[in-house]
Amino acid sequence: MSNPVFERIQSEITDAPVMLYMKGNAMFPQCGFSARVVQILTHMGVPFKTANVLEDAELRDGIKQFSNWPTIPQLYVKGEFVGGCDIITEMFQSGELAEMLTEKGVPHEAAA
Repeated sequence: MSNPVFERIQSEITDAPVMLYMKGNAMFPQCGFSARVVQILTHMGVPFKTANVLEDAELRDGIKQFSNWPTIPQLYVKGEFVGGCDIITEMFQSGELAEMLTEKGVPHEAAA
């Protein structure tokens, strides 16, 4: 059975090396957790795209099923689900996020 929302998500995470599903957008995050992930990616100079789940109820439910992860935001790097705010924050602080971005060939600035 084809699922148009899953197909859209698959297409987005395939096309964008770094894709963030969030509440709001990069300029106007509408939840603290989404804002935190945007802040980390911006701080690291990572080019990323966003999708606002608040504008699309199908996407909001679909992304949770797609990743089997109950919360937003959700970060994908090179088509792979990385995690939500807590995981991204921990990975950023430990240097693991920068390592993963380097391994996957995603441009970023060295963490200061």
